[in-house]
Amino acid sequence: MHIPTHARRGSIGINMTPMIDVVFQLLIFFLVSSHLAKQEAQLPLPLPLAESGQRESPDASRRVAVNLLVDGRIVVAGKSTPAAELTHRLAKKRDETGGDLEVRIRSDRNVAYQYVEPVLLACARAGVWNVNFAVYRAEEAH
Repeated sequence: MHIPTHARRGSIGINMTPMIDVVFQLLIFFLVSSHLAKQEAQLPLPLPLAESGQRESPDASRRVAVNLLVDGRIVVAGKSTPAAELTHRLAKKRDETGGDLEVRIRSDRNVAYQYVEPVLLACARAGVWNVNFAVYRAEEAH
């Protein structure tokens, strides 16, 4: 029996396949999550008209869109959410963003205030004070 006297001298390499897989998974995750964030703001709602207002800032990374439908349902991230759960979701998101969270309320223009009030209370209970309403400017609506 022949016993080798030399150790096999090959280069030690790192297998890059798992790292490439992880990078592709992260890429897909961010593409899908950014698409869902844009889709949230595209829920067709007849927003209220306003005489004045400001254009939205392009940085929506610390913003949560809360859609309020005419029947009083609250929709966040495409899911119907009860007002009690909204408080917990906003508090969790506020903690994730380091306390700097903006809530954009997108309500149907025909929504009664009795449905808007629970959303405002949920924001206050969660410690979110930067609350805005999405509106159409009167001159742009025509």
